Amino acid sequence: MACITETESIKQAVSIINTIDDAKFPRLLSRILQKLHLKDERSFSPEEEEKLMVALDLQQPQLELTLETCTFILQQAAYHSWKPAVMEKQLAQLHVTEAKCHAFLEAWAAGGRNAVDRLRQRSMAPKTLESMSWQLNLQLAQTTRARIKTPSAVLELGIQSNDNQELEKVQMELTHQELFEFYKKLEVIQSQLDALS
Repeated sequence: MACITETESIKQAVSIINTIDDAKFPRLLSRILQKLHLKDERSFSPEEEEKLMVALDLQQPQLELTLETCTFILQQAAYHSWKPAVMEKQLAQLHVTEAKCHAFLEAWAAGGRNAVDRLRQRSMAPKTLESMSWQLNLQLAQTTRARIKTPSAVLELGIQSNDNQELEKVQMELTHQELFEFYKKLEVIQSQLDALS
């Protein structure tokens, strides 16, 4: 079982979390869970954070620490697929009050599965392969030699960035030996993927 280490910043965050109004805290967790799968997007806009500081009676550094810690706890829960009993034990070890622990458990029960499913769909790589085409070339002559036969394959990969809708084309020319080496590496990758599923 994975354990969250009680660092100094987590201790500070937990002491802040424990003081937040019990009625407002579940909505905070629910919003964090909804946005958990988004890599480069914060759970709250700057304007919403201003309102949160007033509503929760927190300063900017306190709010930021609270949001980061709640996000971290929920990410750990998603990554390790925590059951409620495991989450409860982890939160108790961090000295989270019973009311806040209950709020975490309720939020996780309501939105945990959806958050995990969205995280599974998120690509870890900044670019993904969207299309592939190929053609064979045969070089029959050079300026220095009249008769040669040099076969090669040209692969064209359509690469999509996560932050851009435009397809980037990447072309690679491979000799027979290079293509064979590439194929062997793809076979290794395929066997490793098969072993995981």
